[in-house]
Amino acid sequence: MTHREIVAKILAYHPNIPDYQGCDDYKCGDPEDECTGIVTAMVPTVEVIRKTAELGANLLVVHEPSFYTSQDGPGWFEPFANEVFEEKKKLLGDSGITIWRDHDHMHCHQPDGIFTGVLKYMGWAESARVDTSFGGYAHFISEIPETTVGELCGHIIKTLNLNGLRYIGNPEARVKKLALVGHLYPNPMLDANGEYSVRIIKSLEEEVDVIIPGEVIEWTVLSYVRDAVQQGRAKAMISIGHFNWEELGMRYTREWLSELLENKVPVTYVTAGDMYRYIAK
Repeated sequence: MTHREIVAKILAYHPNIPDYQGCDDYKCGDPEDECTGIVTAMVPTVEVIRKTAELGANLLVVHEPSFYTSQDGPGWFEPFANEVFEEKKKLLGDSGITIWRDHDHMHCHQPDGIFTGVLKYMGWAESARVDTSFGGYAHFISEIPETTVGELCGHIIKTLNLNGLRYIGNPEARVKKLALVGHLYPNPMLDANGEYSVRIIKSLEEEVDVIIPGEVIEWTVLSYVRDAVQQGRAKAMISIGHFNWEELGMRYTREWLSELLENKVPVTYVTAGDMYRYIAK
């Protein structure tokens, strides 16, 4: 089975996006190569590429960019030399690896292909629901057995094998409802429902105890959470990091992709690992 044949099956599995011109595409390699094995990974780091080669696989299905830009073209197109890119490109070429990115289609899947995995492996899927009132920035809300903020952080660190994490909250505060929310960007992120950060605050006021966002700024929702904690309220924000946050979605991809291919091609999940290190005072 060639890479192109496998990608065709993946695209048929996902919802069709009419006139699609986004980032989901080949980033390197030859689509006509016969596939010797597939690795699913959050991002094709140098170590992930090396591991893929060690496994004898030659197709990497990833979720996030390969070459450091938002548009994520199949190469480096900026007007200055990039030695890190060149060495990575050589490693990919020497290893005979093809990269296919599955981002937009995976998030368009019903249910969302990334957060299905996150909720499943975190143990939060059974009581989870999607709050679609947030438009394109849906909340995934789950009621969990009552626990403390500190215990919840410990569960996340253990499940995701993190080096640590940052949080705002009282570690002894008892909580029972959390929400996976979208990225908190500097721009207002307005849509027909209003400003996204304001709607997250509304959710915290009315229902949710803990939010786990993707990437964060500090002067909107995080400032609200800090003030709420200083008032003695059982609210918290847990900052895992974007890649760590969505990593389990690519573990889940290994499951559905193996089934989709009827186990005719070996599929292995390789974690990119936590990129952060922490120094405590």
